[in-house]
Amino acid sequence: MRAFLVLIFLALFPTMAFAHPDPLHAVGFVHGFEHPMGGLDHILAMVAVGVFAFVLGGRALWLVPLSFIAMMVVGFALGINGVNLPFVELGIALSSVVIGGAAALKAPIPVAGAMALVGTFAVFHGHAHGAEMPESAGGLLYASGFVAATAALHGAGIGAALGMSKLVGRHGQIIARIAGGAFALGGVGVLFGWL
Repeated sequence: MRAFLVLIFLALFPTMAFAHPDPLHAVGFVHGFEHPMGGLDHILAMVAVGVFAFVLGGRALWLVPLSFIAMMVVGFALGINGVNLPFVELGIALSSVVIGGAAALKAPIPVAGAMALVGTFAVFHGHAHGAEMPESAGGLLYASGFVAATAALHGAGIGAALGMSKLVGRHGQIIARIAGGAFALGGVGVLFGWL
């Protein structure tokens, strides 16, 4: 956990870790890392993916977040290549509503279905990352940044759910499902401009 916190600290304060005299080498990564961290809509959805993976359990614990990341990269490729994707903002806003709702309801869905569900919404998130990439940012570094941030947010959802489960035992699933409902409500708030 300490190593993870140090990594996050270094990523957020890259001037402390420059290995090159030209700071532009780190700009792409930092911009990419900041993008998902800078929007409540992205944070809600990505942490909800982690909670949803926890609620499903088993192989879903790692397959669901990985499918989100993989399809987000596909969406990123579409965005940087100028491929028009309709309703991107709506898809992003609905992602936390649907994914959080699926966690809250403990939807009886097979792992492949859960992967497809989160992957569909991940394309919208990735497209937004690609379409909004600064011209000064290198694509690979930028993508590495938002992938790292996304993985951290998924990990935060899984970690919080696992930690709560250890604290409260068998009631951990119930609390994770309540958290899923909170993410869904947060998504409704974003959707209607209340948050």
